[in-house]
Amino acid sequence: MEGRRLRRDPQPQPPSKLPVIVYFHGGGFVINSFASTEFHAACLRLAGELPAVVLSVDYRLAPEHRLPAAHDDADAFFSWLRAQAAATTDLWLAESADFGRVFVSGDSAGGNIAHHAIVRIGSGALATGAARVAGCILLYPFFGGEQRTASEAAGSNDIYLTLPVSDQMWRLALPAGASRDHPLANPFGPDSPALDSVALPPLLVVAGTRDLLVDRIKDFVARLNATGKKRAEFVEFPGKGHAFFSVEHDGEVTGEMIRDVLRPFVHGGAAAPAS
Repeated sequence: MEGRRLRRDPQPQPPSKLPVIVYFHGGGFVINSFASTEFHAACLRLAGELPAVVLSVDYRLAPEHRLPAAHDDADAFFSWLRAQAAATTDLWLAESADFGRVFVSGDSAGGNIAHHAIVRIGSGALATGAARVAGCILLYPFFGGEQRTASEAAGSNDIYLTLPVSDQMWRLALPAGASRDHPLANPFGPDSPALDSVALPPLLVVAGTRDLLVDRIKDFVARLNATGKKRAEFVEFPGKGHAFFSVEHDGEVTGEMIRDVLRPFVHGGAAAPAS
């Protein structure tokens, strides 16, 4: 009797590795944590809908730990990430994370941390090793300055961030005696280092039209692009105020932002649509 040839079903292909989103939560450097319900839910939505491996980072808060404590904690995280990329000991990360596609992100104070992190990485002050930073996503970054912008002076109609609250957060977070022109608050302040020679990755910056900080954020993007060397895309969402991503993490606009703005930036390398 002839032997029967066994049919071999094709071996299932391992899933493609996913880009890594490093996410720093917001809260003006004084409140919240990576475990806060709204940030946890927002990161879950990012992970599922982009999709991506989202690493949500915690950091010390003011006034007990004034700046640069939060930025020092970010540096410590990138040391850990560098070690993981070199020799991943976590099996899940080894199978899922593409350390060649790392996107540094955060909202509000977390966006501030993300910006300063990529500046330190781009200037060579912070090494990432085999973890390659492919882009940066700043969601309504929390910047400040002594001179008021038009949206700050008008007080805006932002229900999540008012000028008195913003000023109080800076008083609690900055080193004692520092003004809002401190380099960690104002990236283009009188004592801030020049960014002309810093090798920054592509940036995507998002804000809402009702955000108290919208004019400051627009100015930040314009100054980055003024040298002709920086590629910063700005996307503005009508009617949205500060913190809309985390506060409205299950909303339609958040879904639109993930689907139409973040996903092309992370997965396609395509420029975000202009506002």
